[in-house]
Amino acid sequence: MTSLLYRGHQYQQPQATKQPTSVQLTYRRHIYRTHQQAAKVEQSVVLTYRGLQYVRCS
Repeated sequence: MTSLLYRGHQYQQPQATKQPTSVQLTYRRHIYRTHQQAAKVEQSVVLTYRGLQYVRCS
């Protein structure tokens, strides 16, 4: 399991991940705001760094 230290908090990958594929990003204001509001509701802290997700350790 890979761990990452970011701003004094330790994160770990929950499982082995595949190499991410390239995607083209587009900005749509109404979708961005919806996702931004949904992110405030989430309980667990997940950090995505260079396409790999890490979960904050307790």
